[in-house]
Amino acid sequence: MSQDAPSRPQVSTSRANIAIVASLYNETYVQALLDSVREELDELLPQAQVMTYRVPGAFEIPVCAEFVLRNTEPDAVIALGVILRGETEHGDLVGASVTDALQRMAVAHCTPIVHEVLLLDNEEQAQVRCFGDRLNRGTEAGRVAVNMVQLFEKLRLTFPFSQSSK
Repeated sequence: MSQDAPSRPQVSTSRANIAIVASLYNETYVQALLDSVREELDELLPQAQVMTYRVPGAFEIPVCAEFVLRNTEPDAVIALGVILRGETEHGDLVGASVTDALQRMAVAHCTPIVHEVLLLDNEEQAQVRCFGDRLNRGTEAGRVAVNMVQLFEKLRLTFPFSQSSK
């Protein structure tokens, strides 16, 4: 696993629309991710409209993300969840299913989806990734979203007649 966060992008004046779909399961950890994402977005994309949608668990994230993509046309979607492995394969199955669904949606809609549905072995790993300063995956998700919004703005200027233009 990478120990380095993505570089911090420049502050943007974009009026981007960002959707966050966040699980309520393992809420303490997911709320920490959500707080970090919001803080990073507020600093780097202060004019953005950010909507947050809460779902019961990680498995429900893709269907909510798909609904949001179909009905609100966001510039980026951030998916947040924490899955702690247990004694069965359930967590791995949910993690793989969510990952596959999110990737398919991103490609089909040509919209960046930032995947921070974390599949972790234990609560120690969750502490480091959700509350830590060095490996905070919420901060990383905010940075990735801003980087992708900026990249897609440039792409739309370069290819103004493409079907992915909003």
